[in-house]
Amino acid sequence: MTPHTPETNVDAGLVPASDRASDFSLDVEEISLAGAARNWVNRLRTGDPGALPSVLGLVLLGIIFMQVSNRFLSKNNIGNIPGQGAYIAVIAMGLVFVLLLGEIDLSAGTAGGTCAAIAAVGVFNKQLHGSLPSLLFWSLIVGMACAIALALWLRAWSGAAVVALGEVLIATNMTQHLIPAMIAAVCIGAAIGVLNGYLVAKVGIPSFVVTLALFLAWQGVLQFALNGQPVNTSNYDLWHKLTYGNLSATWSWVFVAVVVGGYVAYGVVGSLQAKKADLARESLNLVLLRGGALAVLAVVITALANTNRNFTDLKIIEGIPIPAVIVIVLMIICTLMLSKTTWGRHLYATGGNAEAARRAGIDVVHIKVTAFILCSAFGALGGLMLASSQSSASLDLGSGNVLLFSVAAAVIGGTSLFGGRGKPRDAILGALVIAIIPNGLGLRTSIDPQWQQVITGVVLLLAAAVDAISRQRAARS
Repeated sequence: MTPHTPETNVDAGLVPASDRASDFSLDVEEISLAGAARNWVNRLRTGDPGALPSVLGLVLLGIIFMQVSNRFLSKNNIGNIPGQGAYIAVIAMGLVFVLLLGEIDLSAGTAGGTCAAIAAVGVFNKQLHGSLPSLLFWSLIVGMACAIALALWLRAWSGAAVVALGEVLIATNMTQHLIPAMIAAVCIGAAIGVLNGYLVAKVGIPSFVVTLALFLAWQGVLQFALNGQPVNTSNYDLWHKLTYGNLSATWSWVFVAVVVGGYVAYGVVGSLQAKKADLARESLNLVLLRGGALAVLAVVITALANTNRNFTDLKIIEGIPIPAVIVIVLMIICTLMLSKTTWGRHLYATGGNAEAARRAGIDVVHIKVTAFILCSAFGALGGLMLASSQSSASLDLGSGNVLLFSVAAAVIGGTSLFGGRGKPRDAILGALVIAIIPNGLGLRTSIDPQWQQVITGVVLLLAAAVDAISRQRAARS
């Protein structure tokens, strides 16, 4: 009988010990700039274009609109774009969580508009009880209490806590003050997300059907909430600044320093810790090069933003637009949630293959419910920003093309409609594309506004085609 040795025959299914050790070489690889470039090319070849199509689309649209009007690249026009697209980016960012699961939420726009309208009524009338129809007010109180119980049953602890906060703010009439009213609006959005998630994940109704039905229902609730009368929001300075405000020059530099410095520090610490643990990592040179490029770009943009963008009157407009700050902060938070938490990894796993995730021990119902909670909460925040953009909580707030543009923004930015692939940055890139189209067309009055719909539709179709082709290539590779 031949004794086993480390050099046992490969045909028998065993390999030398030295070869077995080499199988783990990738786990300790240090990725250089050249390696990162090769990885990026390989991802393109295997059907993962990432943000490349949306970036190329932005460049192409920029070149086209530069020919349409020489005002397109003016500081004033560029400074207006964040305010024009921020609410789309926020709603789209919430939709990314749901799209990663291969689901959809068609009610995010109208639900967000309803939440913003309730906040506006509370602040304007100094109370909700008596300002809202009695049936609607008590339905809100009871409905949020049921959402708390439902979230606890589904083990969505954070969702239950957020809804409970909103319940307290409404019951104690704190919604007469602007900031508590805005917080309550987001909490109502979370309660709506609990309902959506329960019907989809637990009852088993397709998300398209559930959210389409609620898309219609929330439009009616909005009409009841406003009682046929829009509420002016431009008189509330904080609400108005959500779209039209700017940081001061000093705070603009502070914001950029914190964001860029935090990004570089995070990358450096991560690289050093991985090296110490002998794990795969990006080289320190690569981290510093990427951070340096971001720093240069941020400094140039901030320097331009801190110059006066208004040449029509004596009012000085300078600083980074507040809507851009809100979107960037939300993107950072969402990115960390998805990439650095167990919940985020489980969300990607569920979107990639829900049955495999369930068999691996992941609570798929919990993941889906929390994703819908986040989506509706972001929809409520987007509704607040939309009301700011329109200077009123109007009777059609959040309806029309708002939801369609938000879904389009997520998809155009690179989030897959089939689930399992996407990042929060996709919402921002896609929202920029969506916002630039009417912005650029509006600079030439001779161009009919109908072209906005046509061009947006074509861009969305191209994005969906890229997504489908990428999936096919990934399946073949």
